[in-house]
Amino acid sequence: MTLIDEIQNLMLKSVEKTQQDLNTIRTGRANASLLDKIMVDYYGAETPLKSLANISTPDATTLMIQPFDKGSISLLEKAISMSDIGLTPNNDGQIIRLNIPPLTAERRQEFVKIASKYAEEGKVAIRNIRRDAIDKVRKQEKASEISEDESRDLQDEIQKVTDKYTAKIDDILKVKEKELTNI
Repeated sequence: MTLIDEIQNLMLKSVEKTQQDLNTIRTGRANASLLDKIMVDYYGAETPLKSLANISTPDATTLMIQPFDKGSISLLEKAISMSDIGLTPNNDGQIIRLNIPPLTAERRQEFVKIASKYAEEGKVAIRNIRRDAIDKVRKQEKASEISEDESRDLQDEIQKVTDKYTAKIDDILKVKEKELTNI
């Protein structure tokens, strides 16, 4: 695998991670990915909520969580309450329901800021990958493994790949911002 292929794989992972982070921001519609980051203390082990329950969206404003183990319903409810998603769970003994209220203009702006922060973290990860790759190329040049021209060409190629993946993150962010600002 060439250096360019290697950095493309790493940068693609950064873009996918950014997409996952952005999916956890609620947009006023029920979406099971809102619960992706919630961990439950299940018999002493931190376990993702989605592996302890079936999550469905019966309508646009409700998330329904049906635990596989009925005894764990209070643990799931506690984990949701303690999380930063800002939703209050309603427990009927069998199922937990989360009602997603419409977003206020203020709350939408907060979510846009959070989305921008996630996108910036993704871009920083991509720039770090670029920096490491360019350092590797420069070391190869100093060790006379590659010529100065090859080094310059590789660095240019690395920058083009970096620009491509940074643009992908910008596109993902634009879509998320549009979702958040549309009422």
